[in-house]
Amino acid sequence: MSSRTSPGNRRRGARPEQDEVQRITSAPEPLAEDLARRQRRYLAQMGIRLLCFAGAFFTWGHLPVAVPIVLLVAAVVLPYVAVLLANAGRERRDEDTTFMTYRELGPGSGPHDQLGGRP
Repeated sequence: MSSRTSPGNRRRGARPEQDEVQRITSAPEPLAEDLARRQRRYLAQMGIRLLCFAGAFFTWGHLPVAVPIVLLVAAVVLPYVAVLLANAGRERRDEDTTFMTYRELGPGSGPHDQLGGRP
C-alpha cells in the first residue's frame, strides 16, 4: 500500500463517498438570532394589542359599540396568538420527516382473471 492511499495522508478536500457534505443553506439559524427574531415578533404583537386597547378606549362614545368591542376582543385574543407564534421556532424542519418507507405490492399469487367479479 502506498503512502498516498493511506487514511492519514489523504489529499486536502478529498472526502470518502460515504461522508455527507453539509451545505450552508441547510444549516440552522443561530439560537441568538432565532430568539431575537421571535422576541421582536412578540413585542410587535403586544404593541398592536396596546393599540387595540387605546382604540377601544378612544372610540367608545364616538363610533358604534361594535367597533370598540371588536378591538377589545382582539386585545384579549392577541396574547394567546402571540405566545403561540413566539414559541413556534426552532422545531421547524425543511427535510422530509417521513418515518415510514413505502413499498410496492407485487402481483398476487392467485388467478388474475377473477379480479372485479368478472369470470
